[in-house]
Amino acid sequence: MKALKKLFIPSRFISWKTCLYATLAVLPVLIILNFYGLYSNQFYVLKIDNYILPLFSILHFVYLYAIQFKVRENEYSDPQLRNVEYGMYAVLFIYFFKCTDTLYILMSYNDYDAHIIPGTFLPMGIFIFSLHLLLIALTVSAFYFRRTLVGPFNFDQVNENIDSWQ
Repeated sequence: MKALKKLFIPSRFISWKTCLYATLAVLPVLIILNFYGLYSNQFYVLKIDNYILPLFSILHFVYLYAIQFKVRENEYSDPQLRNVEYGMYAVLFIYFFKCTDTLYILMSYNDYDAHIIPGTFLPMGIFIFSLHLLLIALTVSAFYFRRTLVGPFNFDQVNENIDSWQ
């Protein structure tokens, strides 16, 4: 079990800075590609459903900033960071949903053989799907790095380090 656990530790593959910069590179690309329609090869700016990912990715940027600040200033985790991380669990579910939705669209390629499907359907679909998978892996890695670099959510320790007379 220990060998299996060591295999999936993100720090063996990437560092915190790499995770941060990769997430900051992948997230804007996915926000832009969220407006892209695979079947039609067009961008749909007026669909309200396309604004869900950009809206929830704001929380992801806040989470990355909070972790970076805590690591840089060598601070403990606090209740605000805990609340943002709990929100990130919901955002991770949305990322997972978008990934499965893209996979479902890619799997429907054979259902629409007789129709005109753009030539960019498979390359763009595979690219978007791989970016979603990468974003999910980077988000889980960010959770791991928060736990190892900032520390667990142990609020008894935080309360002991607060001196109310200062």
